[in-house]
This record gives sequence, C-alpha cells and structure tokens, in this order.
Amino acid sequence: MKQAIVARTDIGMGQGKLAAQVAHASLSAYEKADSQLQKQWKQGGQKKVVLKGQNERQLHELSEIAKSDGIPTAIIRDAGHTQLEPGTVTALAVGPAADDRVDSVTGELSLF
Repeated sequence: MKQAIVARTDIGMGQGKLAAQVAHASLSAYEKADSQLQKQWKQGGQKKVVLKGQNERQLHELSEIAKSDGIPTAIIRDAGHTQLEPGTVTALAVGPAADDRVDSVTGELSLF
C-alpha cells in the first residue's frame, strides 16, 4: 500500500508551501478512501512518495486515470493567502491503494 503525491514544478512553490500542499493532498485523499484502505495503509506505515508534476493539466489527467481505476484522489487548490493566487492547483494525491495500482497511474514520474 502506498500513496503518491504529485506536486507541480511549474509554479515556483517554496519548500514550506510545497510541504503544506503535499500534506493537504495526502490527508484529503486518505479521507476519501474507504475504511478498509485507510486501515491497511495506516497499519503498513503510511508509505508515501512525492513526485514531480509538470503542470495543472497533467495533474487533472492523472486524477482522471486514477478515478477511472477506482483509486482515491484529491486535487488541492491553494487558498491564496501567501505565495500563490487563490484557486491555484498545487498538488494531486493518488491513493492509498496497492503499490502496483498507484504505480500504474504515476510510475512514469520522477521523484521530487
């Protein structure tokens, strides 16, 4: 079991902003998972990887692929209080789900 968080590289988020957006994405997708997936993932150590996303379009495309496979997802939009304009898409979480299912959606992306 794992979760992949895809963060955009084209919007110049600082390290703190990036960390916050990744955390928002992880928790949001976890909350969308059914209780069995939540339990399995928590018991397995809540494995996560953070990956590089090129742009907003790519995050939406990956989200649609994951949704069509029944994998929990969450797209995060920034509130716009600091570095970014309100509503800017910053990150996508895919999973928690079985490693191979998450990899089938995000396996071609590079580690952040």
